[in-house]
Amino acid sequence: MKYVHTNIVARDWKKLVKFYIDVFGCIPVPPERDLKGDWLDIGTGLKDAHLKGMHLRLPGCGEDGPTLEIFSYTKSEARPDEIFANRIGFGHIAFKVDNVEKVYDKALENGGKKLGEISSHKVEGVGILTFAYLTDPEGNIIEIQKWN
Repeated sequence: MKYVHTNIVARDWKKLVKFYIDVFGCIPVPPERDLKGDWLDIGTGLKDAHLKGMHLRLPGCGEDGPTLEIFSYTKSEARPDEIFANRIGFGHIAFKVDNVEKVYDKALENGGKKLGEISSHKVEGVGILTFAYLTDPEGNIIEIQKWN
């Protein structure tokens, strides 16, 4: 068994892909997808499913590592506007970075939004964690972290 990808359903997949490339250095994995058909309806349980998007290689995972799959459906369901770190379901995606402050600022400059502030804490037996929660431009939660 092998973990292969995490999917984000985006309002605008091209803008969200650009955010993850510009801020986190994710690498596009061609080809762009434009998928529809009975096979997709059957697998997703949706009627007339049609999606477009692409996969991004996650940094530090190598050529065969998992990807971030960012798709937009031609018909999608709305999500509540309020964002909380403790909401039920998918929580967040995390990136280990060399400089939390620098990446935090870069994310905000590229359309991300603050969810929390940068914080540090000593975790006994592990080290000092510096981290922050923020969102991408579409409200998906991201954790950026550094361990010393």
